[in-house]
Amino acid sequence: MFRFEHPEYLAFLYSIPILIIGYWFAVYLKNKSLVNFADKKLHQILIPDYSSLKNIFRFILIILALVSGVFALANPQVGSKLEEVKQQGIDVVICLDVSLSMQAEDIKPNRLEKAKFQISNLIQKLRGDRIGLIIFSGDAYVQFPLTTDYSAANLFLSAVDFNSVPQPGTAIASAIDMAVQSFDSVATQKVIVVITDGEDHEGDIDAAVSDAQQKDIKIYAIGLGSPDGVPIPIYDPKGRPMGFKEDKMGNTVLTKLDESVLIKITEQGNGKYFRGSNYDDHLDKIFKDLSGIEKTEFGVKKVTDYEDRFYYFLIPAVMFLFVEFFMTDRKSKFYKKLNQKLGLEKKVK
Repeated sequence: MFRFEHPEYLAFLYSIPILIIGYWFAVYLKNKSLVNFADKKLHQILIPDYSSLKNIFRFILIILALVSGVFALANPQVGSKLEEVKQQGIDVVICLDVSLSMQAEDIKPNRLEKAKFQISNLIQKLRGDRIGLIIFSGDAYVQFPLTTDYSAANLFLSAVDFNSVPQPGTAIASAIDMAVQSFDSVATQKVIVVITDGEDHEGDIDAAVSDAQQKDIKIYAIGLGSPDGVPIPIYDPKGRPMGFKEDKMGNTVLTKLDESVLIKITEQGNGKYFRGSNYDDHLDKIFKDLSGIEKTEFGVKKVTDYEDRFYYFLIPAVMFLFVEFFMTDRKSKFYKKLNQKLGLEKKVK
């Protein structure tokens, strides 16, 4: 397995074309000045020993040294050992509602953005635990499977929006079913966290929760929104407000938090229910509650031994600079004699 330990240094390679253009322009100005100073026929008399080819060759050596130096600085590495590393943790799959009702702003800045912020905070606190994310609206999809790659998890989380699932609705049952299927056979403590307003649920939720219960999977839930109902703002593609969602009769649609469903789910799933607010991070409370669960040891395949290969580029870089340092712009005696014999150059007395 190959990688660069410091790939950010490879950006210096963008300067190479600039240096080449700069060198070409400098040579152009130099030749133009020589022509203005004296006729081309006099150049052989005024500077008989100057070699433009050697000057170009010296510049090529400098460029090769710079390129090799950049690669050496980035430190190419070769992974030579793949082994199973034991880790301890639990498996958590978050089911996140991305339906249009989650755009309501009773939770600031809106329900979905608040949930994403709390999930991101949770990811930053995980140490060895595996986390997965399922997004759902009228249907459910895996945004990312169980992983300990928290950087990738945050990247996929940031891409979630209200257009991630095109089907309207709130299919909590489908999300729980998919979460149950996402867990592998590793004997870890498994937890599902449902984040939704609980409204307009579809499918057989009781069957989905019963399946999770039989497999000893705990279910927690966070309800976002107001039980009294709030309107759903609508925005154009440029983010400008366009009023509120209306039904076919032209009445403003109100979205209400349906806590009864979520409370029932958590009671059957041996978990806890929390009502979301603008101030409390209930996902953090769930994490603290899960911290008391006994961690299970599981194995993860990792490349654990990378060997540096920077010297493959550092040695040529030093050699190129060494040759360039001792090379001059003067023509070699052999080159001069060869040109004189071929009649390409007159002997200067």
